[in-house]
Amino acid sequence: MSRALPKYNKRRVGIIGGAAAVALTGAIVAGSALAGETSKNSTTTQATTKAAVPTVNCPAVANRLPAIPASAKAEVDRNLALLNTQIAEANKRIVDTQGQGGPNFIQNAITGPLKDKRVATINRIATAIGRTAAKPVGLDALAPCTLNAAGVAAPAATPTQQAGGNTGNTGNAGNNGNTGNAGNTGNAGNAGNNGGAGTISCPDVASKLPAIPASAQAEVTRNLALLNTQIAEANTRLVNTVGQGGPNFVQNAITGPLKDKRVATINRIATAIGRTAAKPTGLDSLAACTFTK
Repeated sequence: MSRALPKYNKRRVGIIGGAAAVALTGAIVAGSALAGETSKNSTTTQATTKAAVPTVNCPAVANRLPAIPASAKAEVDRNLALLNTQIAEANKRIVDTQGQGGPNFIQNAITGPLKDKRVATINRIATAIGRTAAKPVGLDALAPCTLNAAGVAAPAATPTQQAGGNTGNTGNAGNNGNTGNAGNTGNAGNAGNNGGAGTISCPDVASKLPAIPASAQAEVTRNLALLNTQIAEANTRLVNTVGQGGPNFVQNAITGPLKDKRVATINRIATAIGRTAAKPTGLDSLAACTFTK
């Protein structure tokens, strides 16, 4: 009996040791699985956070158009495609600038400039149709866009029959809603900006125009006055947004949109003159303005 006891002790030690090894192996496997699940969840969370940004939602334009004359179809299709491109660029910019600026950054730097671009593009569509058919009215109401909540997919782009780029800001005739700014034929408004915020200076347009036909004088005067108003508004915005955004805020939110507005306004001036005289060319080079701190 004294010899059997050591054998029993050896067997018990072996069983206990094997059980411990199994438990340790199970703990390692469980720990590895848990570590893998945590990493996966972390990656998913990071991806979700990165994707949780708002998207631009713009009214469709194509389904609001009347019958398009064959002579205008290529230009209309090109500008409808450009509207889609503008939306895609705005959504990309929201992602690329996430966390930048203050609470109004997206409005100031993205959706505001997008509206200005859409106004010019929609006007080109209406003008193209209006050359050989009744010009559609009220399309400017489709220019402003809203933001979908973070993480909500943007609506599908309006299908167009021809994709392409913008071949130039041509034909902005008939956008005659800017009334009331008469009486100022010079490109004034480049006054100093109080408060040390800097100032915006733009090339003079009036001095670069040819002789203005009497039939175009009222429209030209109105749009020259509008150029002054645009500069004054931009300078006021400089003061009101001092300290906002990053180093490119002024370019993105003020001088860039101002250039787009000036292109459309200058094209209206050229078109008005061109109805009864030689249409002036090269005026688009006067659209860009400079910012001086």
